[in-house]
Amino acid sequence: MPHVVVKLWPGKPKEQKTALSEAIVRQVTEILGYGRDAVSVGFEEIPAERWTDRVVEPDILAKWDTLVKEPGYVPKPKPGQS
Repeated sequence: MPHVVVKLWPGKPKEQKTALSEAIVRQVTEILGYGRDAVSVGFEEIPAERWTDRVVEPDILAKWDTLVKEPGYVPKPKPGQS
């Protein structure tokens, strides 16, 4: 049962979040073979000044080896750092 959490800066309108959610659900059902009812999508708005401590450090740097798509705004950690 995939649950997708999208973390982003505040300010995107509900219409954009709904459109992104629908696109995510469509792709998850198509690619992974789950039914729509098995997929959930949540949005977590993180202020820019908290992005590093709430996203970069715990979700990107600490889990670098699990990333499938690396961000271009964070340098790759040196071996033993992640």
